[in-house]
Parts: sequence; C-alpha cells; structure tokens
Amino acid sequence: MVSFPNCKINLGLHITEKRADGYHNLETIFYPINLKDVIEIIHSKKFEFNISGLKVDGNESDNLCSKAYHLLKKDFPSLPDIKIWLHKHIPMGAGLGGGSADGAFTLKLINDRFHLNLSSNQLIGYASQLGSDCPFFILNKPSFATGRGEILELINLDLSDYSFVLIYPGIHISTNWAFSQIKPHSSTKNLKEIIQLPTELWKQELKNDFEEPVLKKYAELNSIKEKLYEAGALYVSMTGSGSAFYGIFKKNNVPAISLSNNFKTFVA
Repeated sequence: MVSFPNCKINLGLHITEKRADGYHNLETIFYPINLKDVIEIIHSKKFEFNISGLKVDGNESDNLCSKAYHLLKKDFPSLPDIKIWLHKHIPMGAGLGGGSADGAFTLKLINDRFHLNLSSNQLIGYASQLGSDCPFFILNKPSFATGRGEILELINLDLSDYSFVLIYPGIHISTNWAFSQIKPHSSTKNLKEIIQLPTELWKQELKNDFEEPVLKKYAELNSIKEKLYEAGALYVSMTGSGSAFYGIFKKNNVPAISLSNNFKTFVA
C-alpha cells in the first residue's frame, strides 16, 4: 500500500509563551501544500525501514515512520512485521513539516492497511506522541493551531486559485536555536481575521516571528524575498522556523525566477 505525504506552510507564526515544560506556545495557520514524499508498506518477515531520495541524517530507528510503527505495535501486539520504504522529496530542516507528515501518514497507512479502526481523534492522539506538527497531518486541512501546534481548529481557507513557489536554500535551521532567538509575546493580530483579508494585504499584516532572526544570521536569504516579490508574488514568507520561503502567485502565473544555483525551487 502506498501513500503520498504532503508538506505544509505556515501562514503567520507567533510565539506567545515559554511553557514550564520547556516548550513554547504558539499560534499559526497550517496550510497543506502539494509537494510530496512517498511511503510504501508491505508484509515482511521482520521489520525493515528503508530510505531513498534525499539524504536523511540520523539513525533510522529515530525516523518518525519507524517510531509510528512501533508506537502502534505497542498497543496492537498482533500487528505483523512490515517493510517501510520512504522516498524523500520534501527537503528536511526547511520548516515544511516533511518528517512530521511522514510519521502521521505512516500511522494512517497502517491503520487503513491492517483495519485497526482508529478514529481521527485516536490517530491525532498517537500523532501528538510523535511530534507537535504531526497531528495537523492527520486532518491535513487548513487549520488554526495553538498550544505547541497540536491544538487544531479547522478554518475556511481556500487558496486553490493560487500557485506556490517554494525556495529551499539548503540551510538547515536548528529548531532549538530558532526558538532561543525569540522573545515570546502576546499577539495583537488575529491570524484568523488577517487571512480573510485580500492576499495583497498580507504583506503588511501576516508575520512569522522566526523570520527576523533567521534573516539576520543568514543575510543571503533576503534575496529570496526580494526576487519573489520582484517576480510578482502577492505574499512572501518564511515557513516554520525556516529555512524555506514561499511566494504566493496567481494561478498559472509563475514567471521564471533567477536565484543562486544552490537554491532549490519547487512549484505547487
């Protein structure tokens, strides 16, 4: 059985509070984007996990796909051994949530393949044990997120009339470093109200708190925003804690964009 985990972008991202458990409370809007990995699971004589495509650092046992299987195996001991094949296409360390999507989609894939009959709420519970962004990919619909990102409220937001240009500069941003650069603050802007404004007005209103420190440390990334706006983007922002940026264009009106050869460009 095969599944195609997609990534997400953040439309606005405010860090509102440092929590007693060391995490941060935030508010953001997650929006699913049509840039995808591939996951296949098949029966096997023993559990196996294989990766192709983009290089993934770290031990395979720490990958969220592997963790998702073992998390379910603990509660469903009769779950058979499987082989998981993950083909990586979504850049890592980019703020696109590719790893979180892989873990969440593995949960859904195993649930469907082996008829575990887990509800969406139960899958969200498992996903929250994998990571803060994972629950979103169970729903995989535009959502207003609070808490660590795991408290989700579905919202009415349709950007199907637009195209998205994603630029990945090949810089891995440490999430811990990114959070260390932010001074939590109460937001004066209501994200759910801002995204109902015309997209052309988002430039003045819709902000990602991580963008300022990342651009300060990596000044070369400023050229991405400049080039995307020069090309006619209605709105440009970094997503998550970076380092990927996205530009929103009118549908099928994406011009050629000249950037450094080290920057990878995706259109979704």
